[in-house]
Amino acid sequence: MNGLAVHEPPAASTSWRVALPHTTAAVPVARALVRTALAERDHSADCDTAELLTAELVANAVEHTSGTGPIELVVRLLPTGCQVEVHDADPEPPGDLTRPTPLGMPDPWQEHGRGLLLIRTLSSSCGHRPTESGKAVWFRLPGRRRPV
Repeated sequence: MNGLAVHEPPAASTSWRVALPHTTAAVPVARALVRTALAERDHSADCDTAELLTAELVANAVEHTSGTGPIELVVRLLPTGCQVEVHDADPEPPGDLTRPTPLGMPDPWQEHGRGLLLIRTLSSSCGHRPTESGKAVWFRLPGRRRPV
């Protein structure tokens, strides 16, 4: 090609936004949506990790917010990885999502807290932000290198 470099624009992001029931039935629905979204676009993010962390976010939203507000799942496939957000109507931030616990481990005798530790440990980044109707809790996973 006579020495000219051809640069293609990065692939545009693709996103899905789905309202979920405020029950534990939302967890397998959310897992299936994330797996389908990643598989449909032959995305390079780790599907198993994305499913696990999505299940944790949705389970937390169901357990720690009142059943009156909606839960919404947003999956964004980006050229560099994926971002998953769970929106709920409670403006209260999740506990210890971005703050390390002492020694990095939850108390093994406590019933709660392991899900947020998983999210902090397995994602490339995570956090929360206020929304007009409550908050969004999110994580990002990088894309994996595919064998050539």
